[in-house]
Amino acid sequence: MVLARLAFGVAAAWGAYTVGAHLLTPVSVWRGPATGRRIALTFDDGPDPVWTPRVLDLLGEKRVRASFFLVGECAARAAETVRRIAAEGHEAASHAWSHRSFWLLGPRATESAIARTHELLTALTGRAPRHFRPPWGMVNAALYGALRRHGERLVFWSIQPEGLRPVPAERQARYVLERAHPGAIVDLHDAEGTPGAPERLLSALPAMLDGLSAAGYELTTVAELLADTP
Repeated sequence: MVLARLAFGVAAAWGAYTVGAHLLTPVSVWRGPATGRRIALTFDDGPDPVWTPRVLDLLGEKRVRASFFLVGECAARAAETVRRIAAEGHEAASHAWSHRSFWLLGPRATESAIARTHELLTALTGRAPRHFRPPWGMVNAALYGALRRHGERLVFWSIQPEGLRPVPAERQARYVLERAHPGAIVDLHDAEGTPGAPERLLSALPAMLDGLSAAGYELTTVAELLADTP
């Protein structure tokens, strides 16, 4: 009986720390203001040494700026790509130190995942990251305080054409174009969280960029999209 109560207590505490923390996510950023025809493109899981430069090449050709939510340990191995992201006018944001779910991290590990990435990106770009997206979209109760201490804002997305399962490039482009709306934040992947994701993205991106531009949308960073919001 005692062990059963203890197990129940541990499970309840874990549930409050992880699942319960998601009750606060509605007050985080899911989209920007709908006052103008602007959309933020965001790229998760990089930088990838092969695919991220190719994404940057395409964005440069189309004169589009975007936000890159960077994994700290990947950024440490691809410092020049991180510097290029910043130098070309894109936003370098945080995607934590590793791609481990925050449901598996205690308070100390949560603080470390935020702090290490914050310090690294600041050193590489000369500018402290302002925005954070948790791997897999999962949060815990300690995350909110850690983000406040480092001056970062929690950002999710309003359009995600590919998540845990592979989606063909053509369907991704169509999905984004059909759901585009003023203030949308589009979540894309320039590194392999889902196998083959960056290759599919690179195939989908030209039609996506051209279609959004033809629809009259200005493509920008999360920082610029949220410039008029507290």
